[in-house]
Amino acid sequence: MAKNTNKTTENEASVADFINTVAEETKRADCFTLVELMETASSHPAKMWGPAIVGFGSYHYKYESGREGDAPLIAFSPRKSSLTLYLAGFDGKEQLLQKLGKHKQSGGCTHIVKLSDVDMAVLKQLLRDAFEHAKIVHGV
Repeated sequence: MAKNTNKTTENEASVADFINTVAEETKRADCFTLVELMETASSHPAKMWGPAIVGFGSYHYKYESGREGDAPLIAFSPRKSSLTLYLAGFDGKEQLLQKLGKHKQSGGCTHIVKLSDVDMAVLKQLLRDAFEHAKIVHGV
């Protein structure tokens, strides 16, 4: 199997240019805020992953099947109905989510319609803890 057959790979596309394509003004502003928050939480610059995910840091994975690739340690994407945050699970995540404010969970994704719906201090802690946990789990 090819080393990396994933469509969602880190690339050199401009994060700002991508965010500027977000039609809704509030969501676009929230995206730029998320970039700042995630850069602070991760100490990594924002990078595009595929055409629509903004990621921070990276790790390499390899499955027993032989499939391998790279993925961001934390990431987000401005989807049609919400801002989708891709954050690793960790001890204490559920307690933080209970304090976060208005959001939805599906799988490992946290969906926020707008940042004004959530407690920013809790969001910052959630981002930091998810990033630190992902670093440990993936040996980065």
